[in-house]
Amino acid sequence: MSINLRSSSGCSSRISATSEKRLEAVQRTRSNNVSFEQTKEKIRKMLDKVELSVSAYDTSWVAMVPSPSSSSQNAPLFPQCVKWLLENQHEDGSWGLDDNHDHQSLKKDVLSSTLASILALKKWGAGERQINKGLQFIELNSASVSDETIQKPAGFDIIFPGMIEYARDLNLVIPLGSEIVDAMILKRDFDLRSERFSKGKKAYLAYVLEGTRKLQDWNLIVKYQKKNGSLFDSPATTAAAFTQFGNDGCLRYLCSLLQRFEAAVPTVYPSDQYARLSIIDTLESLGIDRDFKKEIKSLLDETYRYWLCGDEEICLDLTTCALAFRLLLAHGYDVSYDPLKPFAEESGFSDTLEGYLKDTFSVLELFKAAQSYPHESALKKQCSWTIQYLEMELSNWLKTSVRDKYLKKEVEDALGFPSYASLERLDHRRKLLNGCVVENTRVTKTSYRLHNICSSDILKLAVNDFNFCQSIHREEMEHLDRWIVENRLQELRFARQKLAYCYFSGAATLFSPELSDARISWAKGGVLTTVVDDFFDVGGSKEELEKLIHLVEKWDLNGVPEYCSEHVEIIFSVLRDTILETGDKAFTYQGRTVTHHIVKIWLDLLKSMLREAEWSSNESTPSLEDYMKNAYISFALGPIILPATYLIGPPLSEKTVDSHQYNQLYKLVSTMGRLLNDIQGFKRECKEGKLNAVSLHMEHERNSRSKDEIIESMKGLAERKREELHKLVLEEKGSVVPRECKEVFLKMSKVLNLFYRKDDGFTSHNLMSVVKSVIYEPITLQDESLT
Repeated sequence: MSINLRSSSGCSSRISATSEKRLEAVQRTRSNNVSFEQTKEKIRKMLDKVELSVSAYDTSWVAMVPSPSSSSQNAPLFPQCVKWLLENQHEDGSWGLDDNHDHQSLKKDVLSSTLASILALKKWGAGERQINKGLQFIELNSASVSDETIQKPAGFDIIFPGMIEYARDLNLVIPLGSEIVDAMILKRDFDLRSERFSKGKKAYLAYVLEGTRKLQDWNLIVKYQKKNGSLFDSPATTAAAFTQFGNDGCLRYLCSLLQRFEAAVPTVYPSDQYARLSIIDTLESLGIDRDFKKEIKSLLDETYRYWLCGDEEICLDLTTCALAFRLLLAHGYDVSYDPLKPFAEESGFSDTLEGYLKDTFSVLELFKAAQSYPHESALKKQCSWTIQYLEMELSNWLKTSVRDKYLKKEVEDALGFPSYASLERLDHRRKLLNGCVVENTRVTKTSYRLHNICSSDILKLAVNDFNFCQSIHREEMEHLDRWIVENRLQELRFARQKLAYCYFSGAATLFSPELSDARISWAKGGVLTTVVDDFFDVGGSKEELEKLIHLVEKWDLNGVPEYCSEHVEIIFSVLRDTILETGDKAFTYQGRTVTHHIVKIWLDLLKSMLREAEWSSNESTPSLEDYMKNAYISFALGPIILPATYLIGPPLSEKTVDSHQYNQLYKLVSTMGRLLNDIQGFKRECKEGKLNAVSLHMEHERNSRSKDEIIESMKGLAERKREELHKLVLEEKGSVVPRECKEVFLKMSKVLNLFYRKDDGFTSHNLMSVVKSVIYEPITLQDESLT
């Protein structure tokens, strides 16, 4: 499957005079903040270049590689690595990341790095003082070796006893109790004793080659060798392979490492692609990517070139591949699902190294990738098994390290807030409050850090931006409160007062300062459609309804309108003023008059509502086809979404607005919303005597299906409409509607799926706390070091 996505041509946004002045003030405030600009510059450097920490563990194994040219191979091929080990032992006798030797959860990692360093020095007869000091550290911390509550680096149960045996070969006594050593070797031998290994375990045994030593056959190893000559991009594994088999590709990789890093190597190389893509993902997940558009586009263009040529760093690394697919897809690149096809079934994942290691983070990335385009049948399968896998992991979660706690929270959020029902600003807030932005310390065979990736910088920028945008949102809410009073809407006692919900749905999705006009239009459209809906349901007589329609249809701005009631006067006056205001603002973006289209949107809605009112008063039972043909319009999204698309930025020609694609976007999201509303509001609307798709199905089908069967069928139809909408937004080949405008329909889809998950939106009270969190509650950093 190839998803045809091409970036639409960029265009400069035009904004209203009011918004322009505000944005100028915003930019002056931000640019004058030296700290703000310095933080942005740091993040730009992160995107440009990733600085990996060096690994004492991997450097030790590279140091153990003998020189093929020396007699009896009794000299190191890379003596600079031996020298580095001599010069980089910690005061307590350990080797490893600078601050890990004091971190209890990483004690096994430090012990592993320390033992490997001792072996390298002992092999070449160097550093007797350092060796003795390292042995003392191991003796003092020997209890940690068998402590099952301490996190194990990948392969620890194979590699650590293998190193102990190697120490014996070097006549080196490791100060660990014989019971501990015998138990580890017994467990290792049991793990290796099998007539048949799964594909995943075969990959694992190749990955821990330095621990299995001479138990391997090169013919079983070579299939894991990459074009760069490495095995799994692991210096330690590759060094062990070259020492044992003398493979030229392995040597080429090791030499390239030392040319790049001189004396000490990282534990994974290359890993630039994943690290930089994860920064993009983090910036987007916090809502601060708009400050780095140029850098992100440049990096994704580069990633796309690598994707097209099947670069191994992307396509052969499961986590990187899933992340790259998701980001490229979201940004409009033409990407194929093919590299992820092997993971459509859980068995495909189980056959990998990540699967054997039960790498929860990899499964989480596969789940997110599957959610990003859930229309492909293989991706639906992938979504299904990854959900089950992650739910099972949560139910059995025993990991206690800080990183694992953050990972658990991320899994809980991913499952609890599916992408089709999650609003950006809620996601941003949740991630900020969790506190883990970019986890720059990670553990594979050993721990490593992305040196120049500073979580605190990203966190501070994101918190400040969230609170800054929120201050603008509060100003806009105050403006809208005044607008309601000035237009006497509070005097309409029949009308529900839902400003908070209406504004929230816009602020939680169209949150950036420059989208102020679109947010205001969205909120006013939501308030007025609620008023009109209540007017047609309970507040107005037939004469009043027809009069209101007549006034909008006539649209005479010069004459003196004749109202038949005060209610009609209030409603028409605010409709007229709001339509004219929106039309004026839209003109500055579009360079053409669009007021006539906004009038038509409202007229279509009013006529559809009148038709429903007539059905109810006449006690008519329309056909399901007639009902849905009318109901997607009467669901009243038109005045909310459609005017807002004019205020996003890109030009929308009259031909585009009249196109099948534009109207299909509107019809799909409105039909989905109507179905969700009718499912959730069925009982209430039946009591009120209102038409409803569920009751109509029951009426027309004459008990051929039960109510529950009808509801399940309608849920399935709503899901299909949602997927069709998502597909239409993503696929841009031949698209006439700009991507930014299509995204507005998708954002509304997410709002509806959130609102109708448990209740029927406006009758729910449990969303009010969520509304307050986005508009009124600033985020404060808990960690004083970050403030």
